[in-house]
Amino acid sequence: MDYSTSCKYSIRLIGKLKLLDTNGVLDFGLINKAIYFAKKYHDGQLRKSGEPFYSHPLEVAYIISDYNLKTDVIAASILHDIIEDSEITVEIIQDGFGKRIAEIVDRLTRDRPDGTKLTVEEIINNAYHKKDKEVLLIKLFDRLHNIQTIESIKTEKQKKIAEETLKYVAIISTEFDDISLEEYIYMSSYKIIATKQDYDFYYKKYHRLLVFDDYRLPSPTFENN
Repeated sequence: MDYSTSCKYSIRLIGKLKLLDTNGVLDFGLINKAIYFAKKYHDGQLRKSGEPFYSHPLEVAYIISDYNLKTDVIAASILHDIIEDSEITVEIIQDGFGKRIAEIVDRLTRDRPDGTKLTVEEIINNAYHKKDKEVLLIKLFDRLHNIQTIESIKTEKQKKIAEETLKYVAIISTEFDDISLEEYIYMSSYKIIATKQDYDFYYKKYHRLLVFDDYRLPSPTFENN
C-alpha cells in the first residue's frame, strides 16, 4: 500500500482545512505527515463497521477543525490512537512532530510504559487538572465520533459507551463554556439509552441539536487557543 496516496478521508479533511485556513496558519506538510503515519501504522486495522481504522482519527480531526485550527491540534487528533495501536512510541512522535504534539498524544494514550492502563475518565481528569484544553477537546470529539458511528457494535456496549460519555460531558464542558456543545453531546448519548417516551420529551426540547450537517455542531463559541 502506498500510504502517501490520498483517500476519501484525507481528501475530505485536507479540502476542509484549506477552506478554513484563510490566514495561512496551518503546516500542511506536518498534517500530511501525520496522515501518512496514521495510514501506515493503522494499516490492516478495521473498525467494527468494516471501515479502515485510520478513518476514525481523520474524521476526529475533521470535526475538531471547526473548533481549533492549529497544526498541533489537527496533527495530534490524527495521531491520537497511534501509540496504543502500533509500535510507535512517544519518542518517535516527538522526533517526527515536535514536543507539543507528542505531549498531547501521550496524554491521550491509555497504555502506559509501566504496563498499567488508564481509564478514559482518568485521562480526562488528568487533562482537566493540567488545564490542557487541547487534550480535552480531542478526547471529547474522539468520543463524539464513536457515538456517531456506534451502530456496528453490540447494544450493551453502545449503552456502556453512551453512559460513560454522559459522565464526561460535565467535566469537559466546564472548560469550554459552550452550552450548545454540551447539549449536543448529551442528546447524542442520551438517545442511545433513553426510553422512547423520555427521548421524545428531550427531542422536543433539544430537537435543533439533533439535526447536524456533516458533523458541524451548532454555534461554536470557544477560541482557537
